[in-house]
Amino acid sequence: MSDVVISAADLCVTVQSKQILKNVSFSARKGEVLALLGGNGAGKSTTVKTFLGLMTPSSGSALLAGVDVSKSPDIVRQKVAYLPESVMLYSHLSAIENIRYFLSLAGKPQTDDAISAALQRVALQESAWHSLLGGYSKGMRQKTAIALALLREAPILFLDEPTSGLDPVAIDEFNRLVSQLAGQGATVLMVTHDVYGACHVANRIGLLRDGEIVGMFDAPAQGNIDSEAVHSAFTQGVKA
Repeated sequence: MSDVVISAADLCVTVQSKQILKNVSFSARKGEVLALLGGNGAGKSTTVKTFLGLMTPSSGSALLAGVDVSKSPDIVRQKVAYLPESVMLYSHLSAIENIRYFLSLAGKPQTDDAISAALQRVALQESAWHSLLGGYSKGMRQKTAIALALLREAPILFLDEPTSGLDPVAIDEFNRLVSQLAGQGATVLMVTHDVYGACHVANRIGLLRDGEIVGMFDAPAQGNIDSEAVHSAFTQGVKA
């Protein structure tokens, strides 16, 4: 049985007669981090929205665990945790209160001990757990959202520009956590414009430009993807 968890095959998406994605193909296996790298307008967010069932392919397919998302959209709610660029949490609630509320909506309540353990795991300082999110930095909000994703126990994680606006220390912490999750069997699709962050954390990078995959880069058996090669392709328009 194939261990491919996320798969796009000749995926095309057209909006108001404009083709946004053009025969996009990629795959990620269980425990892998796949990064789609591209600038503004490259088609990154459209790809994520299609896999979330929010946009319908004009042709081709978007599969999660072998199931066509457009035909079985409920699979997204069952298997996917989604972290958008701007995390939508309630500013008038604390981290713990937000997590309790959203877990109840998902039908997956957790004990206070489990919530505390998740917040410890994402390295959110304990003094902030009961503080209102209105006073949080973006990095702290991201950590809260990741803790929520952990507690949902979703096997697939979608990250949309997850490190945008974070400082270097927070970026390193975030990348370490993503690597840990993949090491425990989660499959991660991350869309970003951060070349060096993607090379540090991803097993595979797909370079998106104008709705097309123009390069694929795989990490060696030991070490990371060559950031200079990816940067050159990204900035100079070189197909790889």
